[in-house]
Formats: sequence, structure tokens, C-alpha cells
Amino acid sequence: MISLALARRLVAEGVLWEPRPGDRFMIDQPTLVDDVFWISELTIDVHTYHGQPLLGFNGTTEWALDSVTLDKAIWLPREDQLRELLGQRFVALSRPDGRWRVSIVDAGGPCDFEADDPEDAYALALLSIA
Repeated sequence: MISLALARRLVAEGVLWEPRPGDRFMIDQPTLVDDVFWISELTIDVHTYHGQPLLGFNGTTEWALDSVTLDKAIWLPREDQLRELLGQRFVALSRPDGRWRVSIVDAGGPCDFEADDPEDAYALALLSIA
């Protein structure tokens, strides 16, 4: 799973999130930052209230949280979502020497980004073009 630090950098660089079922996220509050949530039509879904998207908790969670605005949520994109954001720039995912390498082509030519987790490698590549 992508690291929280890289997920925060994606937000800071303006990578937009349109929440969909299956998406993972964290709530950026000290008491909840260790919990990962998944959007599911059964437990958490997306609502709009006064034009603001909200992540609504449908009463199945153990603690009292009805909804949270997107600016309080940190999207934890999956590997396939990060690859999709790279689009035509993506060339390959490989694992030389035990680390994951994402290869892309940008305006300057071929570039490689390595990390211990494939999602982190994808995120580093995306941040290089954001």
C-alpha cells in the first residue's frame, strides 16, 4: 500500500480524487490516521451535501462518525489507479534487485523510479510529472 507520506504529497501536488467504490483512504486526524477505510456501497459511500462531496458512513462502523469531507480524507490510490494516472507515459513495472521499478517516458526521455512497494514507485513517477 502507498505510504501516507507519498499520499500526502500527491494531494499537495494537486492529484485529484473522484471517490469510487473500492477506493482506500485515511482520515487525516491524529486519532484516525492509522485506520484505513474502503468505499463500499454497504458501509461507506459518496454523498453530496450543499455541493460538497462527503464520504458517508452508513451506520456499520463501531464509532460515531456520520460523514467526512474529502479535504479531511487522504486517498490511498491502488497500483492500477496510479498506473492509469501515468497514462501513456507508463512503460514498465519490474523488480530488479528486490526493489520495484516503474519506468516512464516524460518530456526529457526515459526515467526510472524505485521503491520497496510498487505503489510507492508509481507515486514517485507520478510526482515527477505532476
